[in-house]
Amino acid sequence: MRTLPERGRLNMCTRLKIVFVLLAFQFFYGMVNSCPAQSYGLGFESYESVQDKRTGLDLSPDKTFCFDNNFELSFEVSFLKHKKNYFGYIVRLIENDRQNIDILYDNSSLNKDRFKVVIGDKFSKIAFDIDEIPLYENWNRIRLIFNKDAETLTVFSGTRQFTQAIVLEKNGCFKILFGANKYKNFNTTDVPPMKIRNIAIKESGEEKYHWNLDEMSGAKAIGTAKNTDGLVANPLWIKKMHYEWQPLQTFVIQGPARVTCDQTTGMVYIVGTDTLTTHRISSNQVKRIPYQSGKQPLFMDNQVLYEKSTNSIYNLFINEKQVSHFDTLSSKWDMSDLKAELKTHFLHANKFYSKPDSTIYILGGYGHLEYKNTIQKYHLGTGNWSQTSPQDSTFGPRYLAAAGAASDGAYLMGGYGSVTGRQILNPRNWYDLIFFNAKTGSFKKIYDLKIPQEDFVFANSMIVKEKENAYYALIFPKDKFNSALQLITGSLSRPEYKVVGSKIPFEFVDTESFADLFFDESTGRFVAVTLFRTDQNQTKVSIYSLFSPPLETAPADKQVSAKSENMLWIIGALVAVIAGVYFYRRRKPSQAAAKVVPAPIEPVRPTEVTFSPAPITEFAKKSIETKAMPLHSSIMLFGNLQLFDDQGTEITRLFTPLLKELFLVILLHSVRREGISSEKLKELLWFDKSSESARNNRAVNIAKLKGILDKLKWCHISKESGYWRVNIDFEQIHVDYAEYLKLVSDKRLLSKQDIFDLSQISKRGTFLADLEYEWLDSFKSEISNEIVDAYLRYATSVKIADDPEFMIKVANYIFYFDPVNEEAMTIKCKALALLGKHSLAKSTFENFAREYMRIYGEEFRKDMPEVLHS
Repeated sequence: MRTLPERGRLNMCTRLKIVFVLLAFQFFYGMVNSCPAQSYGLGFESYESVQDKRTGLDLSPDKTFCFDNNFELSFEVSFLKHKKNYFGYIVRLIENDRQNIDILYDNSSLNKDRFKVVIGDKFSKIAFDIDEIPLYENWNRIRLIFNKDAETLTVFSGTRQFTQAIVLEKNGCFKILFGANKYKNFNTTDVPPMKIRNIAIKESGEEKYHWNLDEMSGAKAIGTAKNTDGLVANPLWIKKMHYEWQPLQTFVIQGPARVTCDQTTGMVYIVGTDTLTTHRISSNQVKRIPYQSGKQPLFMDNQVLYEKSTNSIYNLFINEKQVSHFDTLSSKWDMSDLKAELKTHFLHANKFYSKPDSTIYILGGYGHLEYKNTIQKYHLGTGNWSQTSPQDSTFGPRYLAAAGAASDGAYLMGGYGSVTGRQILNPRNWYDLIFFNAKTGSFKKIYDLKIPQEDFVFANSMIVKEKENAYYALIFPKDKFNSALQLITGSLSRPEYKVVGSKIPFEFVDTESFADLFFDESTGRFVAVTLFRTDQNQTKVSIYSLFSPPLETAPADKQVSAKSENMLWIIGALVAVIAGVYFYRRRKPSQAAAKVVPAPIEPVRPTEVTFSPAPITEFAKKSIETKAMPLHSSIMLFGNLQLFDDQGTEITRLFTPLLKELFLVILLHSVRREGISSEKLKELLWFDKSSESARNNRAVNIAKLKGILDKLKWCHISKESGYWRVNIDFEQIHVDYAEYLKLVSDKRLLSKQDIFDLSQISKRGTFLADLEYEWLDSFKSEISNEIVDAYLRYATSVKIADDPEFMIKVANYIFYFDPVNEEAMTIKCKALALLGKHSLAKSTFENFAREYMRIYGEEFRKDMPEVLHS
C-alpha cells in the first residue's frame, strides 16, 4: 500500500505528464493544421491591359531547370470572370532554347477541346476541355509528366489523361514560363485572364521545387526551396484582392445623389437630380443616362432602392410618405413634381425589401434632435404607405445602424441613439443584433456585442448569409471627419465578430455623408459606395470592391514569416521536451543525484527571441526635449475637445452641444481676433430667432458657460469694447492651440525642436476633429495649411541626407494633414532610398499615386526615377 506522500507525489507526476502530453499534442496539432488560406494565387492581367502591362511568370529568371530523369510539372488553374477575351498561353516549357512545349487556351476553336498542347510549330493530339462552372468557380489541377525513357508526354486534367510521343534531349534544360514573356524568340503577349497557384516540379517522383504563389505584394514568386524564387511581371496577387479594397471609380455628380445596387448583376445605380449614373462592377464601366421625365427631386432624407422583381428603382420620400418609381427601360420617373413638406427627417434610416409581402420597410432614422424607432411600410402592389411604432423597447430609437434582408424579415445591427429618442438625454452607441419579423411586425433581440475600446457606428446595409449563419457590415467612428470604413464579419447567433480586409477612406459629416455595402453575386465581390456632399453642391461618389471571402489580416503585415512560424513551433517543442526532462528529474531526485549530472541546458529566455524589434525613440540621440501634455488646468482643441480643471478632472461632459459651440465660437474669435459681437453670435447660433429671443438665449447660456469655466479658475468670459471674449491666463492654463500659434504665427523657420513640439500637439488629431460647424471650416482649413507650410519650410531648409530618419517622420506629419502632398512624398521616397529601403520607397510612391488617382480622378504623371532625381 502506498503512503499518503507517495500518493500525492504520484498525482503530481500524473498531472505533470498530462501537461506535457497536452503541450506535445498542441505542437503537433499546430504543425498539421498550419495550412495556408485558400484565397491565394497569381492572377494574370490579360487583354484588358496593354501589352507591356500583362502578367508573366518566369520560374527561373537567371537559370534553367535541368533533369536527368523523368520529371513532372503540375499546377492549379482557374479563369477570371467577365473578361473580354479568353485566349493565350497558360505555360511554355522551352527546352535548350530550341523546342517549345506549350499549353494554350483557344476560345476561337470550333470544337469543345479548347486547352491544346503545342509542340514546336504543331498541335499535338492532346486537347481537352474543362467545364465552364469548374473552370471559373474551382481550382483545376493539370499535370504534365515527361517520360524520357518511353519518350512520351502525358497530360492529366482531373481524372482524364492524354499521352503524346515526344523526343526530349538527354541533357535537356528548360525555361518554364507562365502567361506573357519576353524570352528570346519565344516571347508572347497572348495570355488568358487566368489565375495560377501551387506549382510543383518533381523528378523521379520526388518533389524538388514548389511555389505556392500566396504572396501579397512584390514581384517575387517565393519558392519553398533555397534560391528558387520566380520573377513576376505585372503581378495580380489574389490574396491582396481578398484583403485590400480596390478603388474602382471616383467621380462627381452635380447636386445631391443617392445609391442602390442590383446585387445579382453587380450594377450600381447613382440617382442624381437629372441623370442616372450606372457602374458595372465586372467591367468597371460608368454610363450616364439622362432622365426622359425631367428633374427628379432629392430631399435631405430620401433613399433609393432597386428591386429585381420589377427591375425598377424606387425613390423613397420618407418624410413625404411618397415613392417615385423609375423604369430602367424607358428612363422615366413616374413622379417628378413632389415638393418638400415640413420636415421631421429620417436621416440615415434603414431600409430593406421583403419578398413575401412585396413591401419596402423603413426603420428608424434621425431628425430635429430626435432619434426614431418608427416602422414605415410601402407596398409595391397597392402603393399604400403606413407607419407604426414597435410594441416593446427591443428596437430603441436610433440611426447609423446596418440592416440586412433575411428570409422572413431583416437583421438590424447597432447604431447610435437614446432610450427616449431625444438627443439631449444620454445618447449612446448601440451594439445589439435584432431580428425584425416582417410577418408579425415584432423585434427579437439576438445578443449584444461586447462594447469596443473605440465606439463605432455602421454603414446603411449589411450582407446577411443565413446559410453560413454570418453577416458582413461596414463600421466607422462617427466622431471624425477623416474617418475610415472597416469591414467586419460575425455570427448571427453568437456575440462575436472579426475585422476583415483593409480600411476605406471615408469623409464623414453627419448630414452630408452616406456609405452603403452591397454584394455583387456575379463576381463574388463586396462593393462599398461612399457619398460626400461638397460645399459646391456636388456629390463625390467613390466605389470600391473586395473579393470574397475577405482575409482577416494582411499577410504582409504579419510580424512572423512562415519560416519564423516554423521556428516558433520548434521552440515550442523544445520547451515541451525541456519541461518533460525537468519534470522527470523532479520525479526521481535520488536517482538523478546518483548519476553524472550533464551540463545544464540554458533556459529559453523569451526576451531574447524577438520577432519584431521594439521601437526606438526617434529623437533620443538628438537631445530633443519631450514635453508631457498636462492633464490639469488645460484646454485641448486638437483631436477631440477636452477640458481639465486644476485637479485633473475632465469637465467636457458638462457642456451641452449649444454651450460647447458657444464656448468655441467666443474662444477662437478671442485668440485669433478681437472677439465676437452679439450680432455675429445671433447670426451663427440663433439665426432663426427674433432679436429679443436671441438676446434671452444668449444671456442664459452665457451664464451657464461662466459657471462651467469657473472650474478652470484662470479662465472667464467678458465683454470688452462691445465684443465677447474668453480671457485666459496662459501661465496657469495650458491651451494647445495657443502653443501651436506660438510656433506658426510669424511663419518663421522652425528648428528641429519646434517641429517635434508641433508634432506633439498635432498627433492628438486634426483640429476639433469631433466637431463639425459651418463657421469652423475656415479655422480648420487655415490651421491645416499653416501646419503643412511649417513642416515644408523646415524640410526645405535642411538636407535629407543629414537625417533621413527624421525627414521620414516630417513627411508623415505632412501626410496626416495632406495625404496627396507631392513634396512630402518626394521627401519620404528620397529618405527611404538613402537608407537603402528601396522597396519601401517604391511602396510609398505607389500608395501616393493610388490616393492621387482616387482624389483627383487622374494618374500622377511622374514616375519613380523622376521623383528620386527631382
